[in-house]
Amino acid sequence: MKLHIKYMVSLRCKTLVEEELKRLGVKSQHVIVDLGLVDILEDITEEQKETFRINLLRSGLEVLDEKRSVLIERIKDVIIEMIHFRDELPRANYSDYISEKLGLDYNYLSNIFSEVKGTTIQQFIISHKIERAKEMLLYGDYNLTQIAHKLNYSSVAHLSCQFKKVTGLTSSFYKHLKSRRQELLSSV
Repeated sequence: MKLHIKYMVSLRCKTLVEEELKRLGVKSQHVIVDLGLVDILEDITEEQKETFRINLLRSGLEVLDEKRSVLIERIKDVIIEMIHFRDELPRANYSDYISEKLGLDYNYLSNIFSEVKGTTIQQFIISHKIERAKEMLLYGDYNLTQIAHKLNYSSVAHLSCQFKKVTGLTSSFYKHLKSRRQELLSSV
């Protein structure tokens, strides 16, 4: 039985899902947990499924039922995995990458995503790339040139322009926040 789970975007979420299934008596060797997806290889009762759903809801996760919602979450999971959990983004066209990962036509995916989310897949990718750039600026030892390369920007200027457009701040000002943050932490 495959269950799609909304808001499951980190290793901590995966661990939480595994623990909930363990509490229900589902053996760990009968479970495959991935971001946004749980594949239970043994039969579980409707009561167990409902208990699982309620317990996940208390933790901020949601078991999805409707096909369109499941598809949107799968698209988001592929993008989040691609941007946040890889050292470098694929060099292939993102539309081809997403289409290949999900086994569906990109135009179909794009239309459903835009219709349901009110934004394009491209805008979703850009916002996540900028979030990743912010993380790399604040917590990593990367310069803007390295970040632009890792996130597949054609140039530092392109990254800087998108960064300013999305955050309202320049990347250099944002990087200045890192040094300010380190000064504050060292004075504690």
